[in-house]
Amino acid sequence: MLMEARNQLKVILLSVKYNIMREMTNRTTFVTNIFFMILNNSTFIVQWLILFRLKNNVGGYAFDEVMTLWGFGASTFGIAHIFFRKAFELPDLIINGKLDAFLVQPKSVLLGVITSATSTSAIGDVIYGYIILVVFNFSIRNLCFFTLFTITGGIILTAFAVITGSLSFWLVRADILSNNLMNVMVSVSTYPDGIFKGIVRLLLYTVIPTGFAVYLPVRLMVRFRLDLLLGVLGFTAAICSLAGLIFYKGLKRYASSSLMSARI
Repeated sequence: MLMEARNQLKVILLSVKYNIMREMTNRTTFVTNIFFMILNNSTFIVQWLILFRLKNNVGGYAFDEVMTLWGFGASTFGIAHIFFRKAFELPDLIINGKLDAFLVQPKSVLLGVITSATSTSAIGDVIYGYIILVVFNFSIRNLCFFTLFTITGGIILTAFAVITGSLSFWLVRADILSNNLMNVMVSVSTYPDGIFKGIVRLLLYTVIPTGFAVYLPVRLMVRFRLDLLLGVLGFTAAICSLAGLIFYKGLKRYASSSLMSARI
């Protein structure tokens, strides 16, 4: 099992390496995309500075904690789109019968699909997250936690995309539902969970797993609790298993479009 996990990790890293090498054929565009993504994310700091001039805290979060939340939100989104970009395009691949090229490859179909492309601008999201950490909340301990939870958050976001995207195996126009759910998850991850009450807050820790991807990691960085750490790690493993189960169950219903394509 350990050997299998190591081989899968090797496949992921090689896929990302070749994706990035392909993107770097135009280096000016590559660097520009990263720079402007960092700049775009930075503009939201002004918004929060203005808000915190009016209030001492928002949803129980101080300014530094909100910035850490933003850093987490950006870096988890970045990691997911660097390593697993195609997970977010799964409905299009299923609906238009574009999975054929992956079915004949000698490796995990799901892994082959979701690691087949990389978003260049997402590198800017990850860099932005670490800049935020260094400026507002840096320590060696926080750097280790930030790195760990950026990875778990990216995996949770990807698994959620696979689950919602796989609905297209069963439902007509499930791509709309999938896109809306993903937009909700990404949008709410940039706001303190204290502003959400009742059933909405419950949904963010169950149906839409923003709580485990972003909110609990921020709390752990402020105040470490072993039970919360085990909860985040356990949830990450559980949602990955669920995503794989749903995808392969749905794959049995997949109908080819006879689309002529090849992957090298």
